[in-house]
Amino acid sequence: MSAATIAPTTSISYSIENIKDEVRHLIEQGIITRQQPLYTLCKYIPAREWIGVECELERAEYLLRDSVADLVADQNWEND
Repeated sequence: MSAATIAPTTSISYSIENIKDEVRHLIEQGIITRQQPLYTLCKYIPAREWIGVECELERAEYLLRDSVADLVADQNWEND
């Protein structure tokens, strides 16, 4: 009986800016709205990657119950 080999896991690093970019993309596509809570994002981010995203949101002091708009609030509006 041979020992099972376990493939090394790659550690994916997330920055809050990368997360914001992805969220803006989801908003532009109409997949999510700015009024939805941040925990909605877990439906669109692979489960194996969600923990990294969740940790980065927490480091940036966002709560999963905060709205998506809170995350992308620094968006510049050209009509203003």
